[in-house]
Amino acid sequence: MKLAILFGASAVGKTTVGQALAKITDLKLFHSHMGIEPVIEIFGRRDIPTEEKIREAVFEEFVKSDLYGIIFTYFFNLDKPAAWDYFMRLVDIFECKGAEIYFVELVASQEVRLQRNGTENRLLHKPSKRNVAASNARLIELDEKIRIVSRDNEIPFENYMKIDNTRLQPEDVADLIKNTFLLM
Repeated sequence: MKLAILFGASAVGKTTVGQALAKITDLKLFHSHMGIEPVIEIFGRRDIPTEEKIREAVFEEFVKSDLYGIIFTYFFNLDKPAAWDYFMRLVDIFECKGAEIYFVELVASQEVRLQRNGTENRLLHKPSKRNVAASNARLIELDEKIRIVSRDNEIPFENYMKIDNTRLQPEDVADLIKNTFLLM
């Protein structure tokens, strides 16, 4: 079993690259907003503990399956120990089952991410981002408040790569990931 984690800043292209990777591999896509949007729809707001339970339930059931693998997209504050703890809890669900895990950090300039923030695909899959002006303001605010890009040699995982996809098409990034990690 395989777990490919795509992580990085808001609107860096995690979902779009995940979609492209799912098209060329046998990996299923579980992007973070698949857990976020239903919670917002039901409760009218974000509820992080509920979102975390949804993710964990999906992962725990997935590792019981005979499916090839899953792509998960994630955004987290690299300076926050609790965020790392949660991230590692998710990874541990797969590690306990002997899964191969791949970590892909996507980075892109803020200018490009602001452009991507209003794309049709993003708004289709992330209804909470449809107020683009508010979403852009939140993206800028998060960039100022938290660290979402790793430092050199900070990410401790063996199967890790960092890709600056500022000028790359999602399909090219997906090909690079597939070929680097020999995904089927």
